[in-house]
Amino acid sequence: MDYKAIAQKTVQEVLGYTQDTSGWKVVKISKKITVSSKASRKFHGNLYRVEGIIPESAAKLSDFLYQTGERVTWDKSLQVYDMVHRIDSDTFICHTITQSFAMGSISPRDFIDLVYIKRYEGNMNIISSKSVDFPEYPPSSNYIRGYNHPCGFVCSPMKENPAYSKLVMFVQTEMRGKLSPSIIEKTMPSNLVNFILNAKGGIKAHKTPTGRGFHHNSHS
Repeated sequence: MDYKAIAQKTVQEVLGYTQDTSGWKVVKISKKITVSSKASRKFHGNLYRVEGIIPESAAKLSDFLYQTGERVTWDKSLQVYDMVHRIDSDTFICHTITQSFAMGSISPRDFIDLVYIKRYEGNMNIISSKSVDFPEYPPSSNYIRGYNHPCGFVCSPMKENPAYSKLVMFVQTEMRGKLSPSIIEKTMPSNLVNFILNAKGGIKAHKTPTGRGFHHNSHS
């Protein structure tokens, strides 16, 4: 499987979502975070767009989101986030296991995703992810294997203050299993707001008083 080609196609799709301005419906605004949705063209479900401002430069924010080692310490939606195959310095395959959601009515899912970071002019970075088949990690009977259609983080500097970033996240996750779409639609917006809040908290904790700061891929 040509993972690199899939990664490059996925990041182009995410870039396309950033340029798509029509048909979005705001479904939640909370703590200066806006969640919008529209029907996905990939599956019978929604594409979500989440927008927030993060008090960190775009370069450091994207490094932080691309790292695997500390993800579960701040991302409360995940039990496991492991790199299982490194393709090159910008591309890897990861295995994630989610927590249960909606008071246990959505059981944990696992995913095998191809993650890729691409840097653009003007300090905009996109981290894309998409589910792929990876023979070393077949679905197990312990978890329902979900499927992420093209998803991504788009990190760009605030023009008026480059020490701050605009983070736009696109999510279109097919949970699979026997879930009613209404349960997902009820829980997803709050989960997405919480993700941004958790990321803000993680970045704050990451800025250590010793000035150690970020170490790109130090835990990979």
